[in-house]
Amino acid sequence: MKKLTNYIILIAIAIATLSCGSEASLQKYYIDSQENENFISVDVPASIIKLKDDVSPEAKAAYKSLKKMNVLAFTKNDTNLAEYKIENEKVKRILKNDKFKELFRMKDKGRNILVKYEGDDVSMDEVIVYASDKEQGFALVRILGDEMTPEKIMKLGESIKDIDSGNFGLKQLEGFIKNKS
Repeated sequence: MKKLTNYIILIAIAIATLSCGSEASLQKYYIDSQENENFISVDVPASIIKLKDDVSPEAKAAYKSLKKMNVLAFTKNDTNLAEYKIENEKVKRILKNDKFKELFRMKDKGRNILVKYEGDDVSMDEVIVYASDKEQGFALVRILGDEMTPEKIMKLGESIKDIDSGNFGLKQLEGFIKNKS
């Protein structure tokens, strides 16, 4: 009887281990994709973004709630179309997870943007932006912060035009992405 109990416990542990490891996570996807030559992977601290002086207090509060952004972008070209389709489907499958709640989506001229978040309506743990373009590929951005709320993120999104485009750090990031593609 003791052997039977041990076997049952061993099987239960094996099943639990397999079921936990079978669900793809966004964090694992980022880690697994960083070494792939088709991806650009950049961690961007929020301090690299400087807002202009005349932005609204709401936009400033939203900005202060940000810590960092993890950017992962797949640059599509003629030689990696099959891999693009596979990777794009992986991301879509991960984002269908019920733990991610949709904030909004937008479609325009072959471009799609989907914004989801993890957490609750009072405090979001992270915001995920998935942007795809039929010609260029896709980008996945994880925005991490403290006391982020949907209202704050929406206010920051409305003020995106107020980001100082002359900021040295943003120019470096833009140049890095252009050189990679």
